[in-house]
Amino acid sequence: MLNLTYTYRLKLTPQQSQTYEAWLETSRRVWNFGLGERKDWYNSRSCRIDACSRKSEYIISADAARPRFASQCKALTQARKTNRDLNAAHSQMLQKVLRRLEKAFIGMWESGRGFPRFKKQGRMRSLLIPLNWALTQFKGIK
Repeated sequence: MLNLTYTYRLKLTPQQSQTYEAWLETSRRVWNFGLGERKDWYNSRSCRIDACSRKSEYIISADAARPRFASQCKALTQARKTNRDLNAAHSQMLQKVLRRLEKAFIGMWESGRGFPRFKKQGRMRSLLIPLNWALTQFKGIK
């Protein structure tokens, strides 16, 4: 199977640029929320049972499942019903952010890479946008 990837450098109008920046910020927040959820789960299981203190350790029930891509996508769908910022961005674009987070965790567990980091404002600089949707959003781009 052959996959083709195209990279485009866009020259955006000021209004399109604001939209793009809002999407980047929404993607960063989704990344940080997903990472926080996974990190809390990981920290709740990292101490020995005889050495944990209730003050400094995360308390998550023992039967809580590890946050995965599918469960976080389901939570994202629920959050999109109430959050206007999440609704402004395309759902597949936000799912790709969670897919990248899942890939970062798989790389941490299997390849020995470091723990994924939270993204500061302005740190996330790329998006994966479905092509047919992007063509309708960015009409008249040079």
